[in-house]
Amino acid sequence: MIRTIKINSILIALLSGFFVSHAQDKRDDYLPADFHKDRREQLRKLMPNNSVAVFFANPVRNRANDVDFVYHQDPNLYYLTGYKEPHAVLLIFKQDQTDEDGDKYNEIFFVQQKNPMAEMWTGRRMGDKGVKEELKIEHAYNGSSFKDYNIDFGKFDKVMFYDFQNDVRDNPNDQSDLYSLIEQFKQKVGYVSDGNTLGKELPSKNLDIRELNTLMASLRGVKTPEEIELLRKAVFISTVGQVEVMKAMKPGMSESEIQGIHEYVFKKYGSEYEGYPSIVGAGNNGCILHYIENEKPNIESKEMILMDLGAEYHGYTADVTRTIPIDGEFSPEEKAIYDLVYKAQEAAIQMCKPGTTFQEISALARKIINEGLAELGIISSPTAQHMYYPHGLSHHIGLDVHDLGPYEVMQENMAITVEPGIYIPSGSKCDPKWWGIAVRIEDDVLITKDGFELLSSFAPRTTEAIEAMMKQPSPLDAFKLPELKGGK
Repeated sequence: MIRTIKINSILIALLSGFFVSHAQDKRDDYLPADFHKDRREQLRKLMPNNSVAVFFANPVRNRANDVDFVYHQDPNLYYLTGYKEPHAVLLIFKQDQTDEDGDKYNEIFFVQQKNPMAEMWTGRRMGDKGVKEELKIEHAYNGSSFKDYNIDFGKFDKVMFYDFQNDVRDNPNDQSDLYSLIEQFKQKVGYVSDGNTLGKELPSKNLDIRELNTLMASLRGVKTPEEIELLRKAVFISTVGQVEVMKAMKPGMSESEIQGIHEYVFKKYGSEYEGYPSIVGAGNNGCILHYIENEKPNIESKEMILMDLGAEYHGYTADVTRTIPIDGEFSPEEKAIYDLVYKAQEAAIQMCKPGTTFQEISALARKIINEGLAELGIISSPTAQHMYYPHGLSHHIGLDVHDLGPYEVMQENMAITVEPGIYIPSGSKCDPKWWGIAVRIEDDVLITKDGFELLSSFAPRTTEAIEAMMKQPSPLDAFKLPELKGGK
């Protein structure tokens, strides 16, 4: 890591030629420009008459001092454009608009402009010309043009956008950064914030902060063939990670080491990110639903480990969980809980098809778990209140791990999770032999025309199949590192 220094104008000129002449290398299975164009057209069809939809890029998040987090684009903006850079705003109009030169347009995109010196430090930028050439968005301009671009927002019946969270940093040296774009937009539309506008009535009657999310959910909840192909890859990568960990697992490993094996597999396949912070919880840590510390150094042989990880591949995120015994064999108590969770999950998955409601599969899984817990004596009766299964059963996956989508009935080409779980923390009001057992089995399911497809079947799900896989040799068995020592 090195700090920024000043560069003279001669070097800037040389760099300008470098970044023009060197195209960025990338894989060839990204979504094509035609996909994003079609998504904009489909949104336009859903929009009310005389309306405009406005989407801003995600802000750059500061990690500490002069270091930022790795940038991740707003999923809606990426879905509609394929653009992965910050400091941008997209406007989509229901009807054609006419600019000052008499030209027609129905969308306009303001993006960060090229800057050779900045690109040397933080990577290549597309600029307005690159957006036109690569993303095929004809009306693309540098963000500096937004302030003076004449758009009469008052003439629209609805100006739809997501409300602002007041978490965008201002770069006072850049009047086209995201902060400036937002402030300029607020001035153009008459937006006045009291610092807590979200969910309240906005001062200008045509400003709408609610409907756009409903429209985007209806689009993103049902996947196109191109999206399904990327989801298949993301899910497969994630299941391979689970399989390789099953083979490599040994007592004495750390939670972070296990996380590293998963994420190495992700990177080996070209996954750009983890879809969400990796959850690797051994023993009682598995009872923390979103445990992300992953810091336990020496996992004991008589524990299980819950591993909830998903690769993000070209924007699309898997969500797969497996729970396995550290020593390769389930104890009687572990097997009883695991098999109960598996029974509930399998019954719910078998119900998945178009027309089935999310509530129906959720109710079935919960009924099976409650009856099983009562039979094992962990709760007093199937109707007893408890916190051993505290979360929902299913959610959409896609550009977000908890993706936008409707939650009424299942539709063909929806991609969802089915993930029942049982968590019995130490100190629970049951026989101590159950304490510290945490099991979640999470699979990714594609709703098909007549039923479902289990996308994550590559990773074993039953106790028998998991134990058999854990007996297989691992390529990491021979991977040894020197002992970690401090000092000289």
